[in-house]
Amino acid sequence: MKVLHDLNKERHGNKAGNYLAAMVDNRLKSLDYVLYNPHQVQFIDYTHPDGRRTYIRSLSFLLQKAVQQIFPEAQLRISYSVGNSLYCDLVFPDNREETTEDMEKLYAAMMRMVEENLPFRREKIPTEEAQKIFLANGFPQKALLQKTRGHFFTSVYYLGDTSDTFYGPLVPSAGYLKLFDLCLFHKGFLLQYPQPDDPRQLDGPPRLHKLVEVFEEHVQWANIMGVKDIGSLNQTIQKGLTKDLILTAEAFHSRRYAEIADKIYRHRDRLKLVLIAGPSSSGKTTTSKRVATQLKVLGLKPLVLEMDNYFLNREQTPRDENGEYNFETIRALDVPFLNQQLAQLLAGQEVEIPYFDFFTGVRSFRGKKLKLGENQILIMEGIHALNPALTEKVPSGVTFKIYASALTSLSMDENNGISTTDTRMIRRMVRDAQFRGVTAEETILRWPSISAGERKNIFPFQEQADVLFNSALLYELAVLKTHAEPLLHRILPISPAYPQALRLLKFLSYFTPIFPKEEQYIPYESVVREFIGTIRPD
Repeated sequence: MKVLHDLNKERHGNKAGNYLAAMVDNRLKSLDYVLYNPHQVQFIDYTHPDGRRTYIRSLSFLLQKAVQQIFPEAQLRISYSVGNSLYCDLVFPDNREETTEDMEKLYAAMMRMVEENLPFRREKIPTEEAQKIFLANGFPQKALLQKTRGHFFTSVYYLGDTSDTFYGPLVPSAGYLKLFDLCLFHKGFLLQYPQPDDPRQLDGPPRLHKLVEVFEEHVQWANIMGVKDIGSLNQTIQKGLTKDLILTAEAFHSRRYAEIADKIYRHRDRLKLVLIAGPSSSGKTTTSKRVATQLKVLGLKPLVLEMDNYFLNREQTPRDENGEYNFETIRALDVPFLNQQLAQLLAGQEVEIPYFDFFTGVRSFRGKKLKLGENQILIMEGIHALNPALTEKVPSGVTFKIYASALTSLSMDENNGISTTDTRMIRRMVRDAQFRGVTAEETILRWPSISAGERKNIFPFQEQADVLFNSALLYELAVLKTHAEPLLHRILPISPAYPQALRLLKFLSYFTPIFPKEEQYIPYESVVREFIGTIRPD
């Protein structure tokens, strides 16, 4: 018998503190896990995605403990990620706002626990007891989630006398959490954690105010709907209110599409090109089609140009450092040819646009021609659409820029958010398995490269958009669950994608499913259809 923590010290000596968790037979385990038999063990640090998640979960608990110590009268809310930070706020009885002095007090309290190396511990207890603990701590959302999930036992974590639950392992003790910061931001503050590419560095305060405003709008709308977390979503589905939930969420999207079209129409005399960008599986294709439809209602005649058709042939696609095709870099596109065709179209010329076949990896021409006429406007979508290099031949002042992303407004509970990246990865694996001949395993293995490309090529341009559109829908993960789970179950334990498959399966297990027969209520034009396709047979 051996504890992973001790094995880590034996293997790594003074560097043992760099490792935050471990993969035991391809399953993520905390360092207090006990080995009874021979196992394959890989220790992971902050450079590993699961290492980062372990660090961030633990850091969130450390902040919660500090709030309990310094401001016992306040309630901490941890909402969503903003860059390499978590957006948080404190709800005081007198509704006062946080101050710089508050941040200094909390930071000092957190550092004291780091220096004391206060241990984290976990207990597995009956769910009914866990619900009572969460309710006593002022966490009704957390209690509701456990109730609607319907499991007999729940893991409860402790830091001193503070208790909570988290959806993955924590580090052994606070001494592992040496780098973080707190800073005022927007209407609350940020809990900053190290950069994924350089664990020794923190970001400066992010300039993402437009992104936060979109998040806030959807959080407020979700609160009005009474579906602000997984527990309340599950409860709505379990009560048989799925149809109303779907139709109301879709109506909200329709209204936002119409508002975007109105903004474009007001400047129709000068605007000739609408650019729609966003990370992978953010709903860019649907956004372009829905905005186009709304522009038609206003009397304009939009033409949609899909950037994906300008991919280079597969053999010309650049490769990443691992030798894999890198589809996320702008160099995977035929940028000179795209600029040439855009310039011709805006000059009133007719062009034959290409078609890219994702199954064969070959670009061809099939006789489809475009020409801008009177009252016509060009819409182009793609992950790089806001990159200036893509439109360097386009005259300034004729473009309108839209940034689309799936900014999930749902939360797990009061202080555990849902990763927008996970939502997009699930969307992509469902779509690619169905329409592009790519397995879920391949999607997971490509995702680190995709994420690195997004951080480099997409996220830096998001605040340059004229408008940000949130393509996330309150109900979508309950739908994607039934499509994604069979794909994830096919991934074998020996696969390097297996740990992520297990993590996503656990995440999806918290959702009450919306079954295929209920998908009939999802409109054909919904962004969800971009990923699941048309109605499936029973």
